[in-house]
Amino acid sequence: MEIVKFFQTGGPFMYPILIVFAIGLAIAIERYLYLLKTQGSTTKTWNQLVPMLKAEDFERATKLTENANTPITTILSYGFSRYGAHSKRETIEAAMEEGMMDVMPELEQRTHYLATYANVATLLGLLGTIVGLIQAFTAVASADPAEKADLLSASISVAMNTTAFGLMAAIPLLLVHSYLVTKTARLVANLENAAVKSINLMVKD
Repeated sequence: MEIVKFFQTGGPFMYPILIVFAIGLAIAIERYLYLLKTQGSTTKTWNQLVPMLKAEDFERATKLTENANTPITTILSYGFSRYGAHSKRETIEAAMEEGMMDVMPELEQRTHYLATYANVATLLGLLGTIVGLIQAFTAVASADPAEKADLLSASISVAMNTTAFGLMAAIPLLLVHSYLVTKTARLVANLENAAVKSINLMVKD
């Protein structure tokens, strides 16, 4: 009940802050589930590919990458498409780098919005407080002198609720943004590692 009372006394700016937080939370959940699923599919596909590459069964490996639509299969399919009896390592590396460039936007999309929404929530909180203070001082100007102190302190307390709520929305969004950026970077490193290992198994220097 205290939370509901706190929200209700914060003024109209509490609603846009809540909407911004809800959108950010939805993006965070979607990105987390996507990265979790992608990491799982990457590990599974790589475990299937390693025996094929070690056995130099590139036909089966190519079919596996063609039949799956995941970041790792996209990257490796670029390399497999350039593989041949006299293929140079540089050619295959360039192809896989091109594949990495294709999958990076999908891995990173929408994550940067979380930092933006955190900043917006903070600014909305500050704006709500400023508007609330303006209204408070305007109301106090025409109030009875004996009631001015109590009225002003109550109005300021209400106005500050907006800033508090804005920070309550912004801090979790910033923390989740940092976590997802780190998780994405770790996934990218795993994909790059898989690409390098594949090239080493494909090209015997």
